[in-house]
Amino acid sequence: MTNAHRAGLLTVALASLVAAPPAGSQTLQYRSPDGVEYRSSVDPKGLVAVLQAEDALAADPDDVDLMVGVGTALAGVRQMREAIDVFTRGLAVHPNSAVLHRWRGHRYLSIREFGKAERDLERGLELDANLYGILYHLGIVRYAKGDFDGAAEMFRRALPLAPNGVELSGSTDWQWMALSRAGRHAEAKTLLDARPDTASTGAAYDWRLKLYRGEITPEEALAGVGTEDVNVATVSYGIGNWFLVRGDKAAARTWFERSVAASDGWPAFGFILGEVDLARMR
Repeated sequence: MTNAHRAGLLTVALASLVAAPPAGSQTLQYRSPDGVEYRSSVDPKGLVAVLQAEDALAADPDDVDLMVGVGTALAGVRQMREAIDVFTRGLAVHPNSAVLHRWRGHRYLSIREFGKAERDLERGLELDANLYGILYHLGIVRYAKGDFDGAAEMFRRALPLAPNGVELSGSTDWQWMALSRAGRHAEAKTLLDARPDTASTGAAYDWRLKLYRGEITPEEALAGVGTEDVNVATVSYGIGNWFLVRGDKAAARTWFERSVAASDGWPAFGFILGEVDLARMR
């Protein structure tokens, strides 16, 4: 992080605690094909977390874990491009770090640079074929590209490596969607029936899985996750995909539109794939 960027973060953090943030303090991160601009956050607690992570890295500037700490803190305030810069600097020092490739690939995915994300994640896979985050995010990239069989394979490999219940639900969910989109409906049903996901964690993916299993309605799934923007985008996309694989394209389009238009959760995979699927429908 440059001194200028650090000073800017501190200024915005302090201003956000007492008043509106300075004009122009939210950096442009992504511009949609329709010209909609999405910017970084000015959450003061998040900005302070970035400063704290940067201080820790300054004390040990070659530590990969601390680099990841800075990058993930930046992503927490939706400064995805700034996070990419941190990971890029880290890779200049540690070019064979699977972890840094995993995180930079994830953040390229956030700003819809799918080709760069895929290259990073493929390189990470070469370096560590059992790193959950690489398998999972490479699955997302392949799904975005329409390679649903390839996505299903990545999620199949990721699922037993999931580090917690939330990730286990996520891998189960995305594998079901990838199998369904690949036309492998019997395998998708077998996956749901086997219930590889653990007891409910309260995450958005749990509500989507309940929908797929016929336990709740789409409206109940959406109501279950509340109003947080990433959750709205996540569940709305899952509902749209559920309608799509059932052959109801009109309802699918409505829910895909909701995943984008009714949410400011632009970094969410549901938002990203909502954009992708709407483009496919044009």
